[in-house]
Amino acid sequence: MASTKIVIIGAGSLQFGLGTCGSIFNSKVLEGATVSLHDINAENLEYAREACQAKIDHDNLNFTLESTINRKEALKGANFIINSIEVGPRFYWWELDKKIPLKYGSPHVFGENGGPGGMFHTMRIVPPILDICEDINKICPDATFINYSNPMHRILLAIKRKYPSLKTVGLCHEIALAEHLLPKILKIPFEKMELWCGGLNHMGSVIKAKHKDTGEDLIPIIHQRGVKFLRRWRWSIPSRLLHPVGLTLYILEHFGYLPYTNDSHYGEYIGWAREVSNMRGIKNFYNIYTFYINLSGRRIRRKIKRNKGYKLVKPDHERAVPIIEGIVSDSNHLEISVNLPNDGIITNLPEDLVIECPAIINKSGVQGIPLGDYPEPLVDLLKEEAIVQDLVVEATLNNSREYAVQALQADPNFPRKHLIDKFLDEMLEIQKEWVKLE
Repeated sequence: MASTKIVIIGAGSLQFGLGTCGSIFNSKVLEGATVSLHDINAENLEYAREACQAKIDHDNLNFTLESTINRKEALKGANFIINSIEVGPRFYWWELDKKIPLKYGSPHVFGENGGPGGMFHTMRIVPPILDICEDINKICPDATFINYSNPMHRILLAIKRKYPSLKTVGLCHEIALAEHLLPKILKIPFEKMELWCGGLNHMGSVIKAKHKDTGEDLIPIIHQRGVKFLRRWRWSIPSRLLHPVGLTLYILEHFGYLPYTNDSHYGEYIGWAREVSNMRGIKNFYNIYTFYINLSGRRIRRKIKRNKGYKLVKPDHERAVPIIEGIVSDSNHLEISVNLPNDGIITNLPEDLVIECPAIINKSGVQGIPLGDYPEPLVDLLKEEAIVQDLVVEATLNNSREYAVQALQADPNFPRKHLIDKFLDEMLEIQKEWVKLE
């Protein structure tokens, strides 16, 4: 497929860049493609280029590799753009997004995608991503933009409103929790389950499920067995360290459906989540995650310096490359979880919203599968976040303090409404290089 060009924006984030290239280089469908690595960090970009070129040379692969800090140059002739940028230093800002809202009485559990911390994360990262989309719109308007950056649904809604014709899809690997838990709960292989999963990013649930062989409805069984299983499993080492499920259990037990993400994600949007979440597990997850990312980055650099970088370019478990393969080959295959504009996919949520849903992949692109009405009363939780999402995106697009105030007034994760102005003043002073509201 010599005419295919794939641009990786943020390739200097080495785990992401090398894993994505590993998946591309492992693809027979994409053989002959051009891969263009782009990052504004020239040093990290060179590490990625060196490792990927070493992989091509070592395995005698039929791929062409480009590398440039010039985004406009990278985008020339692009068919697909995979994006995973972050405004850095990532963990420094994340710590502030977590800690400062707590001073003002916010009960938020994580601070990455929802709540007052998630609002400032949105306002930092959306403008540079819209700059990327502006270049795509001018240079390669028919290309498909695949986004991994967070806050996922707020970024994609901003793109939808600013560049409605851009072909955009968001990907997140949170469905992995369901892949891990459901075989244990149901005692059947995951591939024997036909699942319909959806909602909002980091706020999705398994809303329909049946056994592929027998047609049996699995939702009542997931509820019955899942509650008993999670009551035990929440005290396990995986739950305490990587998959805290106190809120997950609560939602399944009291709302009837299994979230396919853990407490640190689903809980970001719910004002009462801290009361039932495994907060120690959330803290452990954050500490392990940040430690792993920092350690992994150092290990990768050392190995590349020793001319062993080709060993690090291995396929990852993300879904961008299978989706690209599906579009190129007209595969018509099912993707269990993507992020797309709603456009009637979930009928009792606003259409001007980005939702998570299954999709069919073929030469026409990524097409969401209609899910109909979302189950009551879960949909009420999503509607609350939909209102906040709308206001945060408008605040970001318009640099509007008024919209930011309204977003915090609507946000259940900011209960002390009389402190909104003081909170905004402090956060805006700290982040004045990135966020300006009028």
